[in-house]
Amino acid sequence: MVEELIIENLHVSLEDKEILKGINLKIKKGEVVALMGPNGSGKSTLGNVLMGSPKYKVTKGRILLNGEDITNANPEVRAKKGLFLSFQYPSEISGVTLSNFLRTALSTLKEKNIPVLEFYKLLREKMSMLKMDEKFGRRYLNEGFSGGEKKKAEILQLSVLEPKFAIIDEVDSGTDVDAMKILSEGLIKLKDERNMGILIITHYNRILEYVKPDRVIILVNGKFSKEGDYTLAHNIEKIGYSEFKD
Repeated sequence: MVEELIIENLHVSLEDKEILKGINLKIKKGEVVALMGPNGSGKSTLGNVLMGSPKYKVTKGRILLNGEDITNANPEVRAKKGLFLSFQYPSEISGVTLSNFLRTALSTLKEKNIPVLEFYKLLREKMSMLKMDEKFGRRYLNEGFSGGEKKKAEILQLSVLEPKFAIIDEVDSGTDVDAMKILSEGLIKLKDERNMGILIITHYNRILEYVKPDRVIILVNGKFSKEGDYTLAHNIEKIGYSEFKD
């Protein structure tokens, strides 16, 4: 069976306002798809709906993960089946260290207790890949983190949990050039090593200069407006989104 994340005719509303208006998308393992669009177009909504946010209501259509309908599945079920969402605005959790959070998350996904020494060996490997100081793992989750540090923590979670499909929401916002290069290198390595399918949600072309997508899709007013290769993203930097609007 081909492992795929499939979205069929997805309609989504928030407080009786329709935000997504018939989205169709298929992402195969090992494929990188970039989703671009202006503010308010529905990009982050799609990411949150894919992960099962109860904030939104799916009024029509379905979501399939490796042939299984997960449209109404809880977020933890989706995570165990291999889906991951990197948040645009990660929450701060005081009193919970990043390392303890990750060990608990990994143990939950694996449905077994991960030994401390085994986990910390894995964590050190992943932090080294992302050029992160080991002290970072002892800090409380996202508390006092800069924008770039929060994004590094999100990609660290991705690298530890190793999902089959990852949704990366605005990882390039709040990060400087050096951090962007490190995050991008980590994403590329994960994709190649795990044959991971990745949906990158972004406004800009910044991260796509490093993580070259197989396809670029423009989302405007809740609908897909245009699809193309990487050159489409490059053109957006020059002309903006005005010509794709109704």
